[in-house]
This record gives sequence, C-alpha cells and structure tokens, in this order.
Amino acid sequence: MTAPFRSPDPAARPETHRGASGRRWGLRIGAVASVVLLAASGVGHAMVTGVESGIGRVDAFKGMSDRPGGGDGLNFLVVGTDGRDKLTGEEKRRYHLGGAPCHCTDTLMLVHLSADRDRASVVSLPRDSYAEVPAHTDAVTGRLRPQHAIKLNAAYAEGGPNLTVRTVEHMTGVHIDHYLEVDFTSFMRSVDAVGGVEICTVRPLRDSYTGLRLPVGKSQLNGGQALQYVRSRHIDGSADLGRMQRQQRFLAALIHKITSSGVLMNPIRFKDVADTMLKSVRADSGFGANDLVDLGQAMRGFTPSSSEFTSVPLGNLAQPVPGVGSTVRWDPVAAPRLFRAIREDRPIAVHHDRKEPRATVVDVPPGQIQVQVDNGTDRAGLGAAVAQQLGATGFATVGTPGNSALGRVDRTVIAYDPRWDRSARSLAAALPGAELRPVAGLGPAMRVTVGRNHTTVKRVRAEEPEPRPGALSAITGDEAVCP
Repeated sequence: MTAPFRSPDPAARPETHRGASGRRWGLRIGAVASVVLLAASGVGHAMVTGVESGIGRVDAFKGMSDRPGGGDGLNFLVVGTDGRDKLTGEEKRRYHLGGAPCHCTDTLMLVHLSADRDRASVVSLPRDSYAEVPAHTDAVTGRLRPQHAIKLNAAYAEGGPNLTVRTVEHMTGVHIDHYLEVDFTSFMRSVDAVGGVEICTVRPLRDSYTGLRLPVGKSQLNGGQALQYVRSRHIDGSADLGRMQRQQRFLAALIHKITSSGVLMNPIRFKDVADTMLKSVRADSGFGANDLVDLGQAMRGFTPSSSEFTSVPLGNLAQPVPGVGSTVRWDPVAAPRLFRAIREDRPIAVHHDRKEPRATVVDVPPGQIQVQVDNGTDRAGLGAAVAQQLGATGFATVGTPGNSALGRVDRTVIAYDPRWDRSARSLAAALPGAELRPVAGLGPAMRVTVGRNHTTVKRVRAEEPEPRPGALSAITGDEAVCP
C-alpha cells in the first residue's frame, strides 16, 4: 500500500477543502457536554432547578412528523453558533473575534449516550455537507420554500433549530431526543470556569486568522485560547476536517479535566460552574432539571475512556453544486453503516485493553510513509518481522526485507532524505532507540536497518489522520488526551 506524500513543509500543503467563507467560525460543544457531566455530582433537584433557569429555550421539535423511530440510548444534536455580543471589545481584539456573525451553525455534532450510560459517541457532521432540506417556511422571508439543496450549516439560517433537527434526522435516520446550542461566550466562560484545559500537539500550530500560536508539547489553554484552538482551520491543508478532529480532542481533554478535578463531587463548585456555563446555552423545552440529575447520576463513573469520537465518512471532499458552492458528500455505504451503529447502540471505536500502552501520536500519518526494512543483525528473519510489525501499525512497507548493505550494526538506523524529516521523526517514534541518519537525494522512502538494540515496534497513529473516502476513523477519549 502506498500513498502520495506531502511536502515536509506544512505551508506547502494544498488546501483540499474550504468552506464558502473562511471568516465564519463556529463554537464547540464543550460547554453543554460539561453541564451534562457536571450533573454527576449527585446534587439535588432543587439546586439543579436553579441552574436550569439560566437555559434559553427553543421549540426545536414543533410540528415535526414522519420522524425516525427511537432506538436504545439517548441522542443529542449539539450545535455551535458564532454569537459574540456578550464579549468585551478587548476579548474580541485579543482573540481575533471581529466581524459580523453569520447566524449559522458551523459546528454540528451528534452525541449518543448508550442505554447503560457507560459510553458516549460523538459524531462530527461537516458544516459544508451536501444536504436537502425539506419544504419549510423561511425564517427570514416567511415564505414557503420547497425542498432544495443547501450546505448543512445553512439549515439554521433558513429555518432555525427546527429545520436543523429535521435535516439531520433526514440525513442520518437517527431520532434526535434533545437539541442543545452554545455560542462563543458560553464556550469561553465554561473553559475558564473549570480552570482551563490542557492540550498536546506534536508540531507547532499557527493560524493568522484566529491568532492561534501553540508550541510542540503541552499547553494550558484559557477560554479565549481554547476558542482559537477549536476555531482554527488555516493550519494546514486539512481545513475544516482537521478542525473537527481538533474539536474532538478538545472535548476529550475537557471531559478529562472535569472528571479528574473534583468538580463533580463538590455541590457548591458544581453550581457555580454550571451557572456560568448555562448563561448562553439554549435547549429544547423538554430538556430540564430532572434530565440533568438523572443522567448525571447514571454517569458518575464516566471517564475519557468512556467516550469515542469520529466524523462522518466522506465520499467526495469537494463537489460543486450550482447555487450552493463546494460541498462534501457523505460516503453512501460507510455513513449509513455508522448511523446504523448509533441507532443500534453499538460502539463505533475499538476500545483497546487499557493494560496495553496506547499508541504514540505522530505528526505524519503512517500510511503516507514508505519504509524499506533490512536486517543488520545475526537474527535470521528479523528484518521481515519488523517490516510486518511496521505494516501492522500503518506504515507503507516496500520491497523485500534482506540483509543490510551496512553489515551488522549495533543500533537501528533510519536513513532518510532531509526533505522528509517530519516523516522520519514519525517513523522513529515506532522504533525506540533508532538513529536518524540524513542522506541527501534518498527520496521519499525511509530505509531502516534493524540493529542489535532492537526490542519492539511501538504502535503509532497520526494526530490528524488523513480523510480517506469510505473510511471510518474513530478514537476513544483517552487516546485523544495528553499522555
């Protein structure tokens, strides 16, 4: 298996997908998910009823008929809008939040809580997904509009929460039980209320549009910095798809912070944090205090490993539609399979044995790295065994393993062209103790000479896996948080 190679310079990567307006930014679901988790403190209905009074209400299900049947578990449609009217002028300047809001939902996530409340599945729905909205009354003009094609995030502008829910149910076949909506303000205040969130990255992240600047390694983000992180889509060629993956990592980190910080077991702190979170939240009229308490008590043992994250499998990443623009199309086979798993309350990610070390996160997806393996020891068949193990963790092995031209070596050597230094470092993460040896003109294929010091091949995965048509790539929350 081989794959095209990216330039080692992130700035040279072509942007494969971009929405109609690079200035439109959405908000993420952390605030609402946090409130649900915070209810696990077990506080009484009276306290949560007071907290509930801060929630704005919308009639998201009015007049809906011909809806999908309900399955096991509970399904939330969580959307983010770019409302910013409650932010100060200084906050808008510091975190690059100028401009007028688009009044659309450019973040949409389907959140499924399993019937036994021991698993949460989060599915990101690309904002530029091709959608066909049913006939409806336009929210702006008041005129009846027939069914027509749009981008998914435009359903909110045309018909508000109600049309958004109807469209998502039509596209997924999943019955939505509750609708939750957050904006810039609630997101920032929520992150600050829990004391910030820790994020890790394997390469520097820069986005001049949002002002994001993160170094390699761990960073503690306050509310404004966290908003920059989840908004950024000009970091590399992955655009909106890469941004969704960062949003998922952020949510996993937020869950980890909440479940490990003691907020859930301190009723007074719970109420203070929840009050802050709910001031800018809107929800359907049926989501109330009893739901918060009963759901929270059922989720007292919830941890990052209980959560799993994915995006809808895509078939076409840039399909032009007259009058609509460039859209992404869902894979006609893999996407229905994903939503069937949601309806049937089945896991969507592989939950590894926690006794096994988790995969090391690397910069370049292993499938983009070609590797030729040779044996530099007296152990017969070692080169072939290492090649097989590298292939099992995703690397594109090439050639037939043989004896190394270097002869016997004490230390494993990775020879690489300096132009592919990021790929070389990603490969080295899978071969502990290997020496990196630059060789000008070698080309894209790495050459590994297995040395006497070799002990194991470590499992690795990309920080932001490349979208592959028809593929479902899901991870668990504990794989997404900092080690």
